[in-house]
Amino acid sequence: MKQLVRIGNGQGFWGDSIDAPVRLVEDGPLDYLTLDYLAEVTMSIMQRQKEKNPQAGYARDFVELIDRILPTLMKKNIKVIANAGGVNAPAAAEALQAVARKHGVNDLKIGIVEGDDILSRIDELVDQGATFENMDTGAPFSEIRDRVKSANVYIGAFPLAEALSRGAQIVLAGRVTDPALALGPMIHEFGWQPDDVDKLALGTLAGHITECGAQCTGGNYSRWWEVPDYAGIGYPIIEIQPDGEFVITKHEGTGGVVNLMGVSEQILYEMGDPKNYISPDVVVDFTTFNLKDEGNDRVRIDTVKGGPATPFYKVSMSYFAGYKASGQLTISGPRAYEKAQKVAEIVWERLKRTGYTFQDTRTEYLGISSCHGDINPVPKQINEVVLRLSVRDEDKNTVNRFGKEIAPVITNGPPGITGFAGGRPKAQEIIAYWPALIPKELIQTRVTVV
Repeated sequence: MKQLVRIGNGQGFWGDSIDAPVRLVEDGPLDYLTLDYLAEVTMSIMQRQKEKNPQAGYARDFVELIDRILPTLMKKNIKVIANAGGVNAPAAAEALQAVARKHGVNDLKIGIVEGDDILSRIDELVDQGATFENMDTGAPFSEIRDRVKSANVYIGAFPLAEALSRGAQIVLAGRVTDPALALGPMIHEFGWQPDDVDKLALGTLAGHITECGAQCTGGNYSRWWEVPDYAGIGYPIIEIQPDGEFVITKHEGTGGVVNLMGVSEQILYEMGDPKNYISPDVVVDFTTFNLKDEGNDRVRIDTVKGGPATPFYKVSMSYFAGYKASGQLTISGPRAYEKAQKVAEIVWERLKRTGYTFQDTRTEYLGISSCHGDINPVPKQINEVVLRLSVRDEDKNTVNRFGKEIAPVITNGPPGITGFAGGRPKAQEIIAYWPALIPKELIQTRVTVV
C-alpha cells in the first residue's frame, strides 16, 4: 500500500483551461489526474448530440487532451479518471483507443462506468415505485414527464475504484458526483470499505475542495489582488495518506496561491447544511474537521466525521421549459440611464400595441446594480448604460417577434444608441433543471474494461 497518493484535478468544468491538465502531468509528481466535464445542462446537450449521431454524446475535448498527454501518462504511469463519457462512454472509449493506436500504444486499458443514464428507463422505474417528485418544491413528476430531455443518477466512487482495480489506465464515467472522481482512487489505493465513513468523509471533502480546479488555488478568490501570476495559475493537488489525512497543494513554480482563506472559501462553495453534506458514499459533517496552513502553498486537513450513506441517489433531470431571447443595446451620452429607461419603455409598449405578450419579461441596466440590486446607489450622472431586454414564452414565434423590435429603436428612439451586434435575437430553447431522488436498489452500475 502506498503511504502517499497524489491526485490532481485539471478540469473544473467543460470549457476550463485546456493547458492546465497538461501542466499537471508534466510539471511535477502525480499519480492520478481527475477531470470534471459535466454540469446539469451538459447532459441534455450530450443527449441531443447522441440523438443526431450515435457515436457522439461525450466530451470530445477529453479525447483531444489524451492525444496531447498520452505519452507522458504512460511514461509516468499516471492514471486518469474523468466523467467525460457523458451519455456515451463506449463511444468515447473507441475514440481513445484510436488515439492510443496513433501513439503506438496497443495495451491501453479503459474502464467504462455505466448505469447513471436512466432516460430510457423512466417509465420502467416509475412502475417500480420511483416518484421523481421535485425534491426542492415537491411538485409532481407528471408536470414535466413528456418534456424530459435527460435523466442521470449521481453515482458514487466505488465503481470508479472497481475499474481501477481491474487495471484501467483511464476510467470513463458519466454522471458521477464531482468529489467521487478523487475519492475513487483513494478507495482503490487504500482499500477503504463502505463502513469506513470517516475516511470516506475525508476523501469526499478533499474531492469537494479540488472539484472546481483552480478555484481553490487562487481562482475566484476574495483577495484576488494578492494572488501572484494569475496567468500561470497552478491547479490543485491532493496529497493523501491511508488514514485519510490530506494536504491541498499545487506544483512548485506555478502561479496562484493555496492558503487557509482560499481553501475555506471553496469548502463553503455550493454548501447546504454543513452538518449533512450528502454524497452517494457517505454523509459528511463539515463542522468537524481541522484546517492548518503550513505555508509554502500547503493546507492540511484532518479529523472529518462521516455517517452512513443514505438509501437514495440524487437524480438530475433536464426538461424543455419554453423559449427565451435576449437583446442588448448600449445607451450613451448625457442622461444615459434615463434614456435606457425610455428605450425599454418604448420596446415593451410597441410589443404590447401589436398584441404580443410574454409569460416573463426582464429589463436589466448593466452597470446600474443589475447584479447586486440596491447595494450601490445610482450615481447622479451616468454616461453609458448597457440595456438588456429578455423574454420567455412557450410559443417560439412570439419570442422571435420580440427580436424584431430591438434594432428599430436605434433610429426611431432617443439618440446615442449603439452596440447592437449579432443580428436579431433568436428564440432559444430553455432547458430547466429538475432534481429528484431514487432508491438505490433500482439502479445497477456496470463496470467494463476494454
